[in-house]
Amino acid sequence: MKNFEISVLDLAPVKQGKSIHDTFQDSLSLANHTESLNYKRFWLAEHHNMESIASSATSVLIGFIANGTKTIRVGSGGIMLPNHSSLVIAEQFGTLESLFPGRIDLGLGRAPGTDGLTAQALGRNPAIINQQFPRQILELQTYFSKENSDALVRAIPGEGLDIPLYMLGSSTDSAWLAAELGLPYAFAGHFAPEQMEMAFKIYREHFQPSQQLDQPYIMACVNGIAAETSEEAHKMSTTLFQAFINIVRNDRKPFAPPVDDMDDIWSPMEKSMVLQKLRYTFIGDQAEVEEKMRDFQEKFNVDELIINSHIYDHQKRLRSYEIFREAANSLSKA
Repeated sequence: MKNFEISVLDLAPVKQGKSIHDTFQDSLSLANHTESLNYKRFWLAEHHNMESIASSATSVLIGFIANGTKTIRVGSGGIMLPNHSSLVIAEQFGTLESLFPGRIDLGLGRAPGTDGLTAQALGRNPAIINQQFPRQILELQTYFSKENSDALVRAIPGEGLDIPLYMLGSSTDSAWLAAELGLPYAFAGHFAPEQMEMAFKIYREHFQPSQQLDQPYIMACVNGIAAETSEEAHKMSTTLFQAFINIVRNDRKPFAPPVDDMDDIWSPMEKSMVLQKLRYTFIGDQAEVEEKMRDFQEKFNVDELIINSHIYDHQKRLRSYEIFREAANSLSKA
């Protein structure tokens, strides 16, 4: 089993009884804490029209987190590129990289990060997404290149800066594109695990070296909830389960505190649906999450594990990331 990096995915989760200002302060606190624990990167994800997630203005929030930290890489996991002009994203991330040199990542996805009506309000045209998305990635690479200095349209700031691009996926579609373009590939195993194994296989087998990357680099996002005891971790996980039930019921309200018994909330069918979507959720004490991380790595052999953690109590969320750091350190010494 090869060693792997660990990183953070934060959706800026809004909790019941808390303000969005509180949410952002908690995100910064988490970034500072995981930086001190030597996590590799802290990514924020673009979502819209959800009371439970406050990371809609992703580039702005990345700037806030990067300004409040010193060494950890900060970036998007991801920017939903068809929601935006390629030039605007090049300028925004060029600005971020100019402010925080060597610390900014640009992860890119094609999904809307929202419902259909909101996607329409964002100006997306679903009929051309599959052609638009690859073209926009090439546009970004052009805007960031030194060679674009003679073009009529230029990204300033952005031009000539080394801003690494990452391809995000929740199906096999982006695996083909990431392999073709020679970009690092991150899979959303925290909510869409069904095609992850096949996506990694496609990416590895079809990878073409690029100027950015000479060999495949695979990142997997999973849910992680760790505590001092298994019982505490499983109770904490009911916040995550309730959040997914809300998605099933199309009720995107703020995250709820944990409950004693999920069977009072979900039906057997809902339970089955949620647990299927959350099959790569590492819940338990340190020994348990260490075993689950080892099993996962032996199966998928990833370069980086990105941990998403929906825990209602902020101090317990900080402690959870400590436990995952300790588990990863233990595995690296094995």
